[in-house]
Amino acid sequence: MSDHVITRLGHQGDGIADGPLFAPLTLPGEVVTGTRTGQTLTDIRILTPSPDRVTPPCRHFRSCGGCQLQHASDGFLAAWKQEVVRTALAAHGISADFHPIHTSPPQSRRRATLAVRRTKKGAMAGFHVRTSDTIIEIPDCRLLHPDLMRALPVACDLALAGASRKSGISATATLSVAGLDIAVTGGKPLDCPLRISLAGLAQRHDLARLAWDDEVVVTLRAPEQLFGSARVTPPPGAFLQATAEGESALLAETETILAGARRIVDLFAGCGTFALPLARGAEVHAVEGDAAMTDALDRGWRKAQGLKTVTTEVRDLFRRPLLSDELSRFDAAVIDPPRAGAEAQIATLARARLPRIAYVSCNPATFARDAKTLLSHGYAMGPVRVVDQFRWSAHVELVTGFALTPA
Repeated sequence: MSDHVITRLGHQGDGIADGPLFAPLTLPGEVVTGTRTGQTLTDIRILTPSPDRVTPPCRHFRSCGGCQLQHASDGFLAAWKQEVVRTALAAHGISADFHPIHTSPPQSRRRATLAVRRTKKGAMAGFHVRTSDTIIEIPDCRLLHPDLMRALPVACDLALAGASRKSGISATATLSVAGLDIAVTGGKPLDCPLRISLAGLAQRHDLARLAWDDEVVVTLRAPEQLFGSARVTPPPGAFLQATAEGESALLAETETILAGARRIVDLFAGCGTFALPLARGAEVHAVEGDAAMTDALDRGWRKAQGLKTVTTEVRDLFRRPLLSDELSRFDAAVIDPPRAGAEAQIATLARARLPRIAYVSCNPATFARDAKTLLSHGYAMGPVRVVDQFRWSAHVELVTGFALTPA
């Protein structure tokens, strides 16, 4: 065994030494030794620890794959996540100012996808062991909201009722205003006996809603989410920001960027995370590729009081981005694309020359690519706010504004 100096963290949160050689659960500046297997170190011993190394707050951390970076101090993680964004922008020749990072507190995740399987003695639910298909139970998880932890025994009962012995199920659990909203995939076909069993299980656990492979089995109470003053019932498993605190930070920044706008287009609108709160002061046109989500958004708007007009459009923005003439009736846009970014839509936004754009991103690399397009078309980029909803993970989210500069 030879010694290795960790020079940096990779995008998955692993330490990297010269080679490159990947060393999980290490930090820059540390001297380590271990067994080399291909490009990975195993059986790692820390010879010289980093001053940023801390005791992980969760007893499951060493095995659980739910978190990657609990061994690093909060200050280190904040600086590192901002540096990930800074480096992505620098690769395109872009420099940026940064607002302070917003980090969601421990035990604030309101949504999680649990891995569940039957065992000889019953069932188990939790997350996968790091780099493995093995499931680890997480009774003392420091990531999930305490109310979401109730989903663990529910998931076990779901596996006993409807999972085969050969394969497990996935249970996406979401906190709603009315309680737990659970959507299961990978289970047995939904026949009449299973439907009756699942309905009884939902009653016993007082679930708001239970869906099985995209079919709603029972709704005891509408599993509503609050977007501003609107109450929206998303379709099962629909996208939702990971924490209420993170959503509030993204929204507050977006509202500041678009303050005073009268006609806003919301691109990749989902169920209305931004569209509905923004409608307190502006007319909003919400565009989303999933019809079930736009329907939920529209119903939420129609029931809400005091909002300006919100219209919806079902459209695949990757294949059919809104064109410049369609965008010309708006004076601002908010765009929150998936990890692939929005290359085609950003190109038409740039040509349409809307005065202001709020860009929310979950991928610094594709954000930087899209930012370069906007900057090359006469926009100036404002300060970047990194929003860390996925605490102790390598995931990085951000929001910033672009304003058209005078010709």
